[in-house]
Amino acid sequence: MSTIFTKIINREIPAEILYETDNVISIIDIMPIHYGHALIIPKKEYKTFLDVPEAELKELLAVTQLIAKALVKTFKLEGFNFFSNNGEIAGQSVHHFHIHVTPRYPNDKVSFAHNLKKYNEGQMKEVADKIRANIS
Repeated sequence: MSTIFTKIINREIPAEILYETDNVISIIDIMPIHYGHALIIPKKEYKTFLDVPEAELKELLAVTQLIAKALVKTFKLEGFNFFSNNGEIAGQSVHHFHIHVTPRYPNDKVSFAHNLKKYNEGQMKEVADKIRANIS
């Protein structure tokens, strides 16, 4: 795969590293939503969240929380977003799984566009039944 993140992990290209363990690295996003926008990346290449082994998720989320706490303290934030784009249709541009943590500010005009829907009578249960049938 060899993505830009792999090149950063291998120190082939520079990055502002915030935190690093044997398995996870956190860097400043080069094109931030807000200054301080951080990325948390497993050092092994996994394309999406679904590809990350369960055993590795615990450390990945622990580092995400550590970085989020540091952002809140540094910028005295009232809130932040953390998210991940999985698949091109969801906006994933680097196909090496990563989590974004970005500061949020009052009236920052950042929005995640929503087109909220309503379920028809009984439709919610039908959808839930289909999902439950695929939980293993």
